Formats: sequence, structure tokens, C-alpha cells
Amino acid sequence: MTPEGLFEPTVMFFGLTNSLVTFQMIINKILWDLINTGEVASFINNIIVGTEEEEEYNKIVEEVIKRLTENNLYIKLGKCKYKVREVGFLGVVIGPEEIKMKKEKIKEVLE
Repeated sequence: MTPEGLFEPTVMFFGLTNSLVTFQMIINKILWDLINTGEVASFINNIIVGTEEEEEYNKIVEEVIKRLTENNLYIKLGKCKYKVREVGFLGVVIGPEEIKMKKEKIKEVLE
């Protein structure tokens, strides 16, 4: 409590124990139904939306942004990739037909 009222941080304190776990639980709670249907995947601060139809994709992206904003979470647009055919995620490349290892991860094995 401060003279101006209750202190509420605007960013997560990443020096605290279990803060990443806490943040992941928040994201899972906000997006639980989209994650359960397989339309969205998330890991800490990475959120992937995957659909076959562009119209459905746009609707889900709008819903994700709406939910994050309603919960005072924001997206850095400079870090976003929108409507791409392949995306790197947790050391793999996810595309429409396959999931493969990033080339730099297997470079030494191939040589």
C-alpha cells in the first residue's frame, strides 16, 4: 500500500521464483478454449495461430488480441509474424505439410 493507493506492477517481475510458470498459467487461462481446440499454441511469450482458412485465421487472431488486451497484456507488433507459411517455434520449423528441425540445429550432423 502506498499513499497513492495499491501498487500494481505493469510488467511481470522475472527475477521472482516461478514467474515464467505463473505467466504461462495466465496465458493458458486466457486462451484455454482456443488451445484445447488446437487453433492456438502457446509457450511463455510465444503464441501461434494455425488454421487452413484465412478468414478463420483472422477471426482467431482478433480474438487472441482482444483477450490479451482485456487482461492488460500487450503485443509488440515488431516481434509478430502475420500470415506466414512457416514459422520457427521452440527449435523447429512448423509449416503446412510438416514440422522439421531448424537447419542451424542439425548443421553439424549433416556435415
